[in-house]
Amino acid sequence: MSGNSNYTVRSPHYPDSRALPALYRLASLATRTDDAKIALGQMLELFVATFGADAGSIGLLSPDTDRIETEVQIGTESDNSAAFGLKLGHGITGWSVLNRRSLLVPDVTVEPRYIAVRSSARCEMAVPILDGENVIGVIDLESDATGWFKPADLALLEHLTGETASVLRRLWQVGHLKSKARQLESLITAGQSLVTKLDQQELFDTLTREARNMMQARACALYLYDAETDTVRCASLTNTTLTPPPAGPLALGSCLVASPIHTRHSVWFPDIQSPDFRELLDLPDDPTLRSVLATPMSFEGEVLGVVAIFTDQIHRFDNDEKRLCSALASLGAVALQNARLYARVFQSEDVLRKNERLTTLGLLAAEIAHEIRNPLTVLKLLHGGLGIDFGEGDPRRTDMRVIGEKLDQLEAIVTRVLSFAKAPSSLHSRWSLTDIIQDTLVLVRLKLAQSKVNVHFDPPPRPIFVDAHKAQIQQVLLNLLLNATQAMPEGGTITFTLSTENRPGAHHVFVDVSDTGSGVAEAIRERIFDSFLSGRPDGTGLGLAIAKRILVSHHGDLVLRETSTTGTTMRVTLPLA
Repeated sequence: MSGNSNYTVRSPHYPDSRALPALYRLASLATRTDDAKIALGQMLELFVATFGADAGSIGLLSPDTDRIETEVQIGTESDNSAAFGLKLGHGITGWSVLNRRSLLVPDVTVEPRYIAVRSSARCEMAVPILDGENVIGVIDLESDATGWFKPADLALLEHLTGETASVLRRLWQVGHLKSKARQLESLITAGQSLVTKLDQQELFDTLTREARNMMQARACALYLYDAETDTVRCASLTNTTLTPPPAGPLALGSCLVASPIHTRHSVWFPDIQSPDFRELLDLPDDPTLRSVLATPMSFEGEVLGVVAIFTDQIHRFDNDEKRLCSALASLGAVALQNARLYARVFQSEDVLRKNERLTTLGLLAAEIAHEIRNPLTVLKLLHGGLGIDFGEGDPRRTDMRVIGEKLDQLEAIVTRVLSFAKAPSSLHSRWSLTDIIQDTLVLVRLKLAQSKVNVHFDPPPRPIFVDAHKAQIQQVLLNLLLNATQAMPEGGTITFTLSTENRPGAHHVFVDVSDTGSGVAEAIRERIFDSFLSGRPDGTGLGLAIAKRILVSHHGDLVLRETSTTGTTMRVTLPLA
C-alpha cells in the first residue's frame, strides 16, 4: 500500500534462479506422499531453506471457525496462543488473508499490525494461499535480520504459493476420496451387520458403534421416539466415559432431537456448549462435545428415533456426510422394524402354542362330556321310571328328590361344556380364500426368511370364497407352514396350490400345501392326526389334531395327500360359500 514504507505489496512477475528447483520439489510432493499434513511440513522446510528464514508457519483457514489455524511451524513456540486460532485481520498473516494480498514488512518493530510471537523477529512476509477465488490459508516467514526479505523474495514466494495450492488441492482430493471409500465400506459393513440383529438392544449398540466409526466421531447416541406419549429415551450411547442423559422417557419439547423429529430431516448444531443448549435434557453431560448432527430414523413416513453424531471440535458436516448418516439411519430404521416384527412373530408362535394347548383341553373336555352324557341319560331314564313314591315324612322321599335335582344339574353342566366347545356360528363370515392365505403369509414372512424358505403362491384369476371362521383357518395354515419349515432345516420351498371341485353334490375348494422337506416318518403316517402324537422331540402332537378338528367343524377336512423323502403335501378341503 502506498504511504507506508514499512511494507511492500508485490505481484508475481519476476526472474529468479531459485524458482525451478523449488517448483520441482513442490510438484514432486504430490507423488511422494498422500498425507497433506506431512506435505505441509516438507513445504515449510523448503520455504525456510529457500529464503534463509529463521522461522515460519503455514496456517489454513477453518471454514467452521473462520479463524487461521496453524498446521505446521518452524522456529516458533508451539504453546504461544497467538500462533493458533488467529482472527481474520489480526496480525500480518490475518491482514494478508482478509485482504487476499501478499505483505512484506522489512521491520516489524515499527509495524502496528504485528503481533509478537518471537521477540527476535525483525522482518516478515506473508502470502495468502488461493484456490481459485477462495483463500484457503497463508504462508508466513520470519527473519531475525531487519530488511532480510526483498521484493524479489516476496514475488518468488507468491509463485511458489500458487504451486502449493495445486499440490494441496490434489492431496485433499485424494484424501477426500479415501475418506469416502472408507465411509462407504463402513456403511456396507454396518448394513450387513444390522440386518442380522434380532435383539433390539444389540441392534441399537451396533448402530451407534458403526456410526461413530464411520464418521470418526467422539460419540454417537440413539434416541427412540414414542409418538403416543411424545417422548424420547436414550437407547444407546457409544462412549462409556460420557455421562448419559437421564434414564426414562424425556419430554420431546425439552430435547435437542425434537428438531429432526419435527422436520424429518438431518439437523446440524454447530456448538452445543453455548448457553442456548444448557437446559436440554437429552444431551450427554460432557464439556468436550461440540458439534452434533442429528438424523431421524424413518420407516414408511414414521419417525422411529434419531441418530446423533457428536464431535469434540466444531465441525461443519458436509452434504456427503449428511447423506451417509441418512443412509445409515435408514438402514437402522429398517433393521429395527424387522426386529420388532420378528419379536411379534415369536409372540404369535407362543400364542399359537398356548391356543393349541387350550383347544386340546377344550376338545378333551368336550369328549369327556360327550361320554358322560350317554350314561347320564340312562341314569335319568331309570330314575324316572322307578316310580317310587315314599310317604310324607319319609327321609327317602327327600333323597329321591335330591338325586333327581343333581342328575338335572349334571346334565346342564355337560350341555354347557358341549356348547362351549362348538365354534359360534356367528363368527363365521364370507372370506376370500386368497386373502386368508396372503394374510397368513404376512404373519410368518420373517420366520420364513430366517429359515431360508421360499413360498410360491399364484392366486387364482377369480376370487374363491368360503364361509369360515377366519382366525381358525389361519391357525390351520400357520400350523402347516410351521411344520413344513421345521421339516426343512436347511431351507427349501413351500408351494400353495388351489383347485376347486364344483359338481352336483360337491362344491369344494382344495388347498394343497407342499414342501421340499424330508417327509413324514413311515411309522406315524397313519396316525399323524392323533392327539399327542409328534414326530419331533420338542413337538406337542396337538397341532395337526386340532387343525383337522377345526376343518371338520367347518364341514371340511385335512388329509396327508402324499409324502416321501423329497417332500410332503397336505390337503385342506373347505366347502365353497
